[in-house]
Amino acid sequence: MDLITPPRVEERPAVPYVGIRVVTPFRGMLRVRDTLMDDLVAWLDGRDAGPLFFRLHVIDMAGPMDIEVGAVTAERPPHAADRVRAGTLPAGRYATLTYRNHSLRANKTLLQWVRDNGVALDRRETAEGDAFGCRYEAYLTDPRVEPRKTKWETQLSMRVAD
Repeated sequence: MDLITPPRVEERPAVPYVGIRVVTPFRGMLRVRDTLMDDLVAWLDGRDAGPLFFRLHVIDMAGPMDIEVGAVTAERPPHAADRVRAGTLPAGRYATLTYRNHSLRANKTLLQWVRDNGVALDRRETAEGDAFGCRYEAYLTDPRVEPRKTKWETQLSMRVAD
């Protein structure tokens, strides 16, 4: 993993977006993410949208994952269409880092930093798994321009508990 920006906590405003949310098994989840990204990019064609992101609502590595692929928008659209829905990444403080390559290592790095620094994340255990107030990876490199995932600059962010 190439660490581009080290772990830190930063304040962020609420951010409107459009996205496609599904529940899928952990195994094969990244293939589903890639398909959802293709579907969302096709839907966005000609629409003004910012970086794509991959949001993890509920994590259960032994079962189903509640995931979403989204794209930042200038304002929250009143409605979308089909599977594409409007949403908002919540305002608040986020533990974050920016990396290239090896998502698993980046996640482990940020989670270790959170533990080492006594930062409490906005998460709770549920019957479905670990539910996060907001946990996502923003793709700062446009996948439509650079298809090689190992070259993507990615900002990993996890909302901090109030």
